[in-house]
Amino acid sequence: MYAEERHRTIVNLALRHDRVSVADLASRFDVTTETIRRDLDVLDKRGILRRVHGGAVVAENVALVETALTEREPAFVAQKSRIAEAALAYLPTAGSTAILDAGTTIGRLAAAVPPGSLGTVITNSVPVAAQLAVSSGGTQVHLLGGRVRGITQATVGGEAVAALGRLRCDVAFVGTNGVSVGHGFSTPDPDEAAVKEAMVAAARRVVVLADSSKVGVELLVTFAPLGAVDVLITDDGVSAHDRAELVGAGIEVVIA
Repeated sequence: MYAEERHRTIVNLALRHDRVSVADLASRFDVTTETIRRDLDVLDKRGILRRVHGGAVVAENVALVETALTEREPAFVAQKSRIAEAALAYLPTAGSTAILDAGTTIGRLAAAVPPGSLGTVITNSVPVAAQLAVSSGGTQVHLLGGRVRGITQATVGGEAVAALGRLRCDVAFVGTNGVSVGHGFSTPDPDEAAVKEAMVAAARRVVVLADSSKVGVELLVTFAPLGAVDVLITDDGVSAHDRAELVGAGIEVVIA
């Protein structure tokens, strides 16, 4: 198991059980206690866990709240629609391949994609797959396998990550729960983060769609540094200071 995979599992265990111990983790992963202490030090420095005697607990300042897809749908409706329309300019040429992430803004993009404009779409979103399956106009739609998270209606887990690892697509349209210069693009759930990270790695070009309420927000798990994303499409609610910081970090920011 790679260190990053071990870190995700440690965070998941901490979220489930409120704390983790060095001895238990060393036994679970069959590694030395020194290795686990180094892992916990890394997570402590990243502000995700806080070291305590014999183990670690979840850091108090880490945002963990995640709302259901149905609860997020009515929020920022006009902004999401404008962002989706702006994202159409980044569709690849006809016959190309695109990855569509889960989320309400990506869902609006899926609804706006002209039928037949893409050769293949890969998605982990059950609603997006269902929508494109009946309106794709000949586009092949592939739904990634794995466990379906009810709160986001997205497939996650090793099966989805492994499938993405075998792909090289023209563009990925990815959603995010937060974006900041210091923490990059982030989301509350480690399993969702792993899939998003694999989407970013599988695409030649990465476009993130996020309304301005996500800018400056830092969630539990980073899935991409700013440098791994080509374009961020947001709305005019983003402050001039935040936009300047993001542009200064090297990302193209499009205001819809």
